[in-house]
Amino acid sequence: MIVTGGSRGIGAATAKLAASRGYAVCVNFQRSHDAAEQVVRDITSNRGQAIAVQADIGSEADIVALYRQVDSALGNVSALVNNAATLESQMRLDAMEAARIERVFSVNVLGSMICAREAVRRMSTRHGGRGGAIVNVSSGAAKYGSPGEYVDYAASKGAIETFTVGLAVEVAQEGIRVNAVRPGFIYTELHAKGGEPQRVDRVKTLVPMQRGGQPEEVANAILWLLSEEASYITGTIVDVSGGR
Repeated sequence: MIVTGGSRGIGAATAKLAASRGYAVCVNFQRSHDAAEQVVRDITSNRGQAIAVQADIGSEADIVALYRQVDSALGNVSALVNNAATLESQMRLDAMEAARIERVFSVNVLGSMICAREAVRRMSTRHGGRGGAIVNVSSGAAKYGSPGEYVDYAASKGAIETFTVGLAVEVAQEGIRVNAVRPGFIYTELHAKGGEPQRVDRVKTLVPMQRGGQPEEVANAILWLLSEEASYITGTIVDVSGGR
């Protein structure tokens, strides 16, 4: 399994859970080398197999190199979790520069698509592969738009959901299932990057369950979608949002 953005948050929780269920895991990171290595140590200390691989998911060359390293170190990839994402400081659209929007879409959309392309080239029976599964990580922002905060991030996640549905149909006869999870307000460090570390506590009253979610709760949904228990599910977006 390849987990992009696997050094923390939902990615780290997914990598650890996947390893506990028998996957050899590539923990991708961009800058957080120490955090990624800690995830690897957590996995290997429990007799799992994992490697940490640096790659900027906004770079096609880096993604291609990541897959080549995984091919060599772990063998054929059978599962991809497109989790890497970025956002920037909360602001209205009329204050945003084009360069900011390009940075967000480069990682969140282009990067996820190129990661999926490389996975399909290896998994698809059309290319001699043995099948596999892809889970894209969307966001409740795709439903609600994040007005006044980051409509660019929300739009990028909307694109991911459309991509999920289209790719699922495209490769359905080639042994590959493609689904997505749509997390709601989850306690991760991404909120700090947007300028409000305590955002989940501020907005959790909007959730019917009256609480924010934990990364492990999203990871459980991801692993289920990757498993044989979800063998007849593709092109589906699963809300992990406490009812919102």
